[in-house]
Amino acid sequence: MCGILAVLGCSDSSQAKRVRVLELSRRLKHRGPDWSGLYQHGDCFLAHQRLAIVDPASGDQPLYNEDMNIVVTVNGEIYNHEELRKALVGHRFRTGSDCDVIAHLYEEHGENFVDMLDGMFSFVLLDTRDNSFIVARDAIGVTSLYIGWSLDGSVWISSEMKGLIDDCEHFEAFPPGHLYSSKAGGFKRWYNHPWYSESIPSAPYDPLVLRKAFEDAVIKRLMSDVPFGVLLSGGLDSSLVAAVTSRYLKETKAAKQWGAQLHSFCVGLEGSPDLKAAKEVADYLGTVHHEFHFTVQDGIDAIEDVIHHIETYDVTTIRASTPMFLMARKIKALGVKMVLSGEGSDEIFGGYLYFHKAPNKEEFHRETCHKIKALHQYDCLRANKATSAWGLEARVPFLDKEFIDVAMSIDPEWKMIKPESGRIEKWVLRKAFDDEEKPYLPKHILYRQKEQFSDGVGYSWIDGLKAHAEQHVTDKMMQNAGNIFPHNTPTTKEAYYYRMIFDRFFPQNSASLTVPGGPSVACSTAKAVEWDSQWSNNLDPSGRAALGVHESAYEPHVPAAIAAGKGANMITKKKKPRIVEVTASGLPIST
Repeated sequence: MCGILAVLGCSDSSQAKRVRVLELSRRLKHRGPDWSGLYQHGDCFLAHQRLAIVDPASGDQPLYNEDMNIVVTVNGEIYNHEELRKALVGHRFRTGSDCDVIAHLYEEHGENFVDMLDGMFSFVLLDTRDNSFIVARDAIGVTSLYIGWSLDGSVWISSEMKGLIDDCEHFEAFPPGHLYSSKAGGFKRWYNHPWYSESIPSAPYDPLVLRKAFEDAVIKRLMSDVPFGVLLSGGLDSSLVAAVTSRYLKETKAAKQWGAQLHSFCVGLEGSPDLKAAKEVADYLGTVHHEFHFTVQDGIDAIEDVIHHIETYDVTTIRASTPMFLMARKIKALGVKMVLSGEGSDEIFGGYLYFHKAPNKEEFHRETCHKIKALHQYDCLRANKATSAWGLEARVPFLDKEFIDVAMSIDPEWKMIKPESGRIEKWVLRKAFDDEEKPYLPKHILYRQKEQFSDGVGYSWIDGLKAHAEQHVTDKMMQNAGNIFPHNTPTTKEAYYYRMIFDRFFPQNSASLTVPGGPSVACSTAKAVEWDSQWSNNLDPSGRAALGVHESAYEPHVPAAIAAGKGANMITKKKKPRIVEVTASGLPIST
């Protein structure tokens, strides 16, 4: 991931303004520590902080067409750039960067080229011939992007909010699958694939078609000129990513340069469900496995940094981002710059445990559509920013455009969870990779119950966070929560604690409006809470809130020590001695 920042049509083209843009761009340097670039044309500025994954030697940005009158700054990866280059007959490319095709595609097709790009991306393109510009974000919002407006009428673009908060009168998240055109004077949606309309599909389920589509999605993401690996929690999704990667890695250009043995990474509290399952999968696949341990206190100590980088106060996102944030730092320290991850599968296939209660296939399908459309506010935001905080890139094959088209065209009756028929959550995906002759994974891993990442790293992690919040948020503070935070009023002490930190970093009203709200059980939308009447009394985004479904669901009563605010001490004081090979900053690594 890179960091982009643009100021377009400002009233000041002075050297002082250029210095200000450089200063703001440096706030994104964590996203791109490898190189910085800045282009100015009159009152327009395009800045870039580069994380070099493809063509590290010559792919610095901004990028240009042959005549250098079209300029582009890009964050992301274009996986089909080689075939696009072949189709751009007569064009000369300055670099080997995958993003170099964008300016040339604009020359050929104008603003209507964005759907030709297969990848994850955010970009700003300036046409200096008429001083017009376009801004676009990928279909699902895997890359983060924000747009703001200043009092002088200028439009501001930044990969993160922190580039806009001091200079924009108003800013907001740039909508995924959209393009902003200065000529049209606003947004238009470029992504219009069939599932987006939420009509109920009827295609029959073909496991081999689904398998092939996913394998293709993984293979195209092995494009890299730097060392990479896979995030492996031991759950179905990350395990399938690792299994397919290990099966096809040796055939790629990356393997010839860096070797065909795959590195895998997992994080958790000592003895957590994910650590155990990930180790088993790694042994089965033969990966070089790196296991990172953290304590509840390690995580609590990182919360402020996490909220500053992730730019949200959403409870479930912060719970899951913290272990990922800690893990990303250690992965980068090992010399790895890119990882593949399993985000998106639960949204596409109805993998969250609350989908057990879906009343019919129509509501099941519409809920998956709503979840995919909201990913840029939750899992994509977490995966992008938790890794980018340390100059690490996360790629997500489940959110491949072509794979989504295949998976979302399946009649949702096949996705419905029917325990009496042996169909657990994500059965269609599990069945597609249930190969008796050449197994991808051990059976019990292939059919392991869904475990949300914030739970799988260790159940005491969430319990410890709640206990810590109890110590810092009083009952009196909660009584006045609606007056202090009228928008998305926190309903728990944990939520209040995160909101206090967030507002200290991002006090603007625009910032608080970028974060979604509403009741949720086990990561459901507010609408899906209505599927089970008992859920309204147990609102918590943890998978363990799915009472009667999760094998380790919450007990009816909270432990007295936690309710009394002593839980964090109780958890951190009972640490077992850690036997590790390397220890750094309290975060042990076992390889």
